[in-house]
Amino acid sequence: MQPTMKLYSGDLSPFSARVRMQIYAKGVTDIALERPATFGTPKFRQDHPIGRIPVLDIDGDMMPESDVIAEYLEEIYPRPSMLGATPRETAHIRTLARIGDIYIMNNMFMLSGQTRAATRNDGIVELLGGQVVRNIKALDRLIGQDGFACSGRLTMADCALVPGLFMVENVLPATGLDNPIPANARVAAYWAAIQTNEHAARTLVELHRGLEERRELIRTGAFDKMMAASRAAMAAAES
Repeated sequence: MQPTMKLYSGDLSPFSARVRMQIYAKGVTDIALERPATFGTPKFRQDHPIGRIPVLDIDGDMMPESDVIAEYLEEIYPRPSMLGATPRETAHIRTLARIGDIYIMNNMFMLSGQTRAATRNDGIVELLGGQVVRNIKALDRLIGQDGFACSGRLTMADCALVPGLFMVENVLPATGLDNPIPANARVAAYWAAIQTNEHAARTLVELHRGLEERRELIRTGAFDKMMAASRAAMAAAES
């Protein structure tokens, strides 16, 4: 009997977006998508020690970490395959996915706080932003030239790169750094092409929706109040 599954997710979470795009590409319809009501509170961290989304709820068994979830879903929904036809091809797909997940998304995630900081920390921007620029250059040497990251079809590499490049294009300039995508011809061509893919386009609509919601919260001051309340609750819980 197939377990009941629910993905705790959020529109603007690039790591959640990676898993959602995989779900859409596989045509999976029996995984509910839900933003957890307790996200950002001590209760969420109590229930989910890492404290981040996505989390896959499998009949009450909680699985964190987007890469782990992606690999699990690939095993239980093997068709259509988003890995390679050979071990070497799969290794290349996973390499590109790690570039998207760790070298691009994770650096952008840590850097994003500088976009709303009252006083920007230039050292953080230089360190993390420099890593993003460097890794976009590395990606330019490895990315496919046929509209997909590799293998001539949608793979787990695309699922990780789409939200990563979204963050670079839409968030990095707010730190005072130029978007490096246009300066890297192969990445730029890939980025233009992959956005026409139906599953990437669906995921990007969600990411843009989440970004606009976040910007509105920041504009009204509601986001700072939410973050302050969350920090105070966390501090109280830890003491």
